[in-house]
Amino acid sequence: MTEKQKVMENFQKSSQDTGNSAVQVALLTHKIKELTKHFKIHKKDFHSMRGLMKMVSQRKKLLSYIKMKDQSNYQKVVKDLSLRK
Repeated sequence: MTEKQKVMENFQKSSQDTGNSAVQVALLTHKIKELTKHFKIHKKDFHSMRGLMKMVSQRKKLLSYIKMKDQSNYQKVVKDLSLRK
């Protein structure tokens, strides 16, 4: 089982649920954490930095959508991913 599948498993509503907003946020968070590790080593990789900024922006949009649609699910996602304090 890959790391991506493990991340998806925690936020899926069913076994085939890959497009759920919570799943997308979890996957983006996982990618962002991996890229952050990359930037600690490669400080001048500005092309990848642009991709990271796009991912952060996409995650922000998805989180605002979840917050608008279902406040309790938003609280759960933020808590499980430890995004905000």
